[in-house]
Amino acid sequence: MSLGVWVLGDQLSATQAALASTSPAHARVLLVESSSVLAHRAYHRQKLVLVWSAMRHFAEELRAAGWRVDYCIGEGFGDSLRAWIQDHGITELRLMQPAERGFQSSIEALNLPVSVRWLDSNAFLWSRAAFAAWAAPYRQLRLELFYREGRRRFGVLMEGEGATAQPLGGQWNFDHDNRRPPTKGLRGPEPLWFEPDAITRAVIERVQALDQQRQGEGKHALPGQLDHFRWGVTRQQALQVLDRFIDTRLAGFGPYQDAMVAGEPTLWHALLSPYLNLGLLHPLEVIRRLEREGLHRAVPLAGLEGVIRQILGWREYTHGLYHWFGADYGASNHLEAQTPLPAWLEHGHSGMACMDTVLQELAESGYAHHIQRLMVLANYGLLAGLNPQAFTAWFHRQFIDGYDWVMQTNVLGMGLFADGGRLASKPYAASGNYIRRMSTYCQGCRYDVKRRHGENACPFNSLYWDFLARHRERLRGNPRMALVFKQLDKLPPDELAAIRRAATEHRQQLVPALP
Repeated sequence: MSLGVWVLGDQLSATQAALASTSPAHARVLLVESSSVLAHRAYHRQKLVLVWSAMRHFAEELRAAGWRVDYCIGEGFGDSLRAWIQDHGITELRLMQPAERGFQSSIEALNLPVSVRWLDSNAFLWSRAAFAAWAAPYRQLRLELFYREGRRRFGVLMEGEGATAQPLGGQWNFDHDNRRPPTKGLRGPEPLWFEPDAITRAVIERVQALDQQRQGEGKHALPGQLDHFRWGVTRQQALQVLDRFIDTRLAGFGPYQDAMVAGEPTLWHALLSPYLNLGLLHPLEVIRRLEREGLHRAVPLAGLEGVIRQILGWREYTHGLYHWFGADYGASNHLEAQTPLPAWLEHGHSGMACMDTVLQELAESGYAHHIQRLMVLANYGLLAGLNPQAFTAWFHRQFIDGYDWVMQTNVLGMGLFADGGRLASKPYAASGNYIRRMSTYCQGCRYDVKRRHGENACPFNSLYWDFLARHRERLRGNPRMALVFKQLDKLPPDELAAIRRAATEHRQQLVPALP
């Protein structure tokens, strides 16, 4: 028997399950860099460079560790895989389960002429079976319950042991300490970036060539910029980013983690999600480092708990829900939203300073932090009624850390309430006042954030009240919406009518993006 291990592009860990099931003396390893991914989605240029460069570097690291590694660059996964199987007489193929449900189905549909053995993924703290066992008794799967169970299960920020263990500091959640609006002149520490090496520069040239080929075929240019690619592409660099976060950003992370400041796209955020999602870092090693170093350095507990909750809580929760909800979840459209995506999502010229700032930063790096995603981008999509499947696909291809398991739950569930509350307990809808309070974006914007309708009124305001009016009957029974509906009911009929006309005019003026 000749054993082959296929390592997928988001499984770049020497301890991943398929590699761990054998040894360099007994298996041959394959990585496939396929341009066919662009037939499905026009990915951000920097995302392609990050994934392909990280794959090439990982292949070199495996070779240095004694593995026989074949790195195939081609147009399709199937052709590369079949040729490799034939050339090397592979009789058994081992893979770690992909995080993406669709990718496993695509591999199974290839009907390969070998025995295929799937190994359970060890890229997350919770296996799919463990998450299902936790979820089964509950009617509603809320993050807070899951997060508390994770704290107990893995003994993170706990005092005592066993059933009597209590959360450090006497409470589970310090959200109320972590939502400060930005102060004047707020600036975060410089993030750690890396100059591209020869391998990365070769990948950049390939992406540029593929982009030119696409445009020569009459297709749209890939989104994003390549001039300033500075992401890490190896485990060593990912560990350096973790070190830099602990040394310079962790202590200040908490208070302003929800703040948005023009010209400061990263503030104190960790910038670890791309490396976690590629497998260059494992979530438990990151959590243990944060806990140990944070407590040793007397980092404020509110901030330490807040960043650990994003990894131990939210990241594991959304991945678990993605598989628990099943394949039909991706088609969710509870609010029956059908507005096509506006063209300015691709070029960043909406006229709204908040939106254009975030889109420009996204173009430059493929990154925006969680509040920019939820309360600017997704909030607009919710209020304007953008088609949830199209908007989720846009998020997936634009973000450096975007995958189906990330974006379906985050965009469909948390951002657009398209699942009707299976994930979030209410729609995260907000007017321009939230953006004014939590950002610097409204300063100098052509729109007046204090106006609900009329000349230069902020579109977020008219869209917000129109959203509530459109979905009054559908959402009125939600107890967390009671206060805002009381406010809606107090609006004079003439003013509400003017607001709704302004919202309708805004949506009608949206120019749909070309397919």
